Amino acid sequence: MLSFKLINTNYLFSFLFLLAFTITGKAQDGTIYPLEAPSEPNAILLGTGGVENQPAKESWFRQWGDPMARNITVATLTPFLPAPGKANGAAVIVAPGGGFRWLSMGNEGWEVAEALAKQGVAAFVLKYRLYPTPESLKDFSDWMNRPRPAPAATSDSSKTVTPPRPPQMDLTNQLQDAEAAYAMIIHRAKEWGVDTNRIGMIGFSAGAGLTMHATLHSKKMKLAFIGPIYGGMGPVDVPKNAPPMFNVIASDDFLFRGQFGIIDSWFKAGIPVEFHLYQNGGHGFGLGNPNRTSNKWFDAFTHWLDVNGFFKAKTGKS
Repeated sequence: MLSFKLINTNYLFSFLFLLAFTITGKAQDGTIYPLEAPSEPNAILLGTGGVENQPAKESWFRQWGDPMARNITVATLTPFLPAPGKANGAAVIVAPGGGFRWLSMGNEGWEVAEALAKQGVAAFVLKYRLYPTPESLKDFSDWMNRPRPAPAATSDSSKTVTPPRPPQMDLTNQLQDAEAAYAMIIHRAKEWGVDTNRIGMIGFSAGAGLTMHATLHSKKMKLAFIGPIYGGMGPVDVPKNAPPMFNVIASDDFLFRGQFGIIDSWFKAGIPVEFHLYQNGGHGFGLGNPNRTSNKWFDAFTHWLDVNGFFKAKTGKS
């Protein structure tokens, strides 16, 4: 049982819903199994509204051994707070991925939040609203397993090919959810032991896209740092007040494809950026899968936070 502790955007790729078929899984196969909705006793309603044209209520399934939710129409925030006496004041909003059609709540949400809490960081898992998927699990599984065209390739390996920009997704709902999560953390900062100058956001795959979308477009969030993990790599227009970025992807991830655009954008903007390109790991590895070089990224992330002073108050406030 899961135990909760209370305690310009070409970056956004609409083809992220392909993720389930390129994930390097854990020991389990990729079959989709029904799952009873787990108890979420500490989930806090964000009050951001519902989803238009939603045919089904929220439901859960299991794939690769991980619990996943789809047809989310009500956004929530679940706190994972450090043990008493261990909090360092830093906070992180954790945004799971799933192509904006489902959320990988286990390996890209709760597990990451628990690991952050062990490092003294107050972590908050954002269950944001999603685009609708078929109501029945069978129809959803069939939709997930439908044939898809392979990515275009070039016959000249000496040429760098920039993939065509796909149609952009409307992330109005998702951005509102992220902004509401940030506002709630600000409002309850004293209760949760959070330094409002050290609130960051980390996201995985589509969650990385949401993290970047919030960074580029939100007028309400002042993130201290961001961590897009295996997200899109295309170039972006970096705001002058953009936060430092920690970026991770594996070379065998279908979203990489030899692109360094977002890293180059941050570097040319003169904003601190750390980039880890791992030899292997595929896509959707969360905290890590067996025998992959990408398994040490979380250690590198917390070291980066520490070295950059995010584990210590800079102004004496907490």
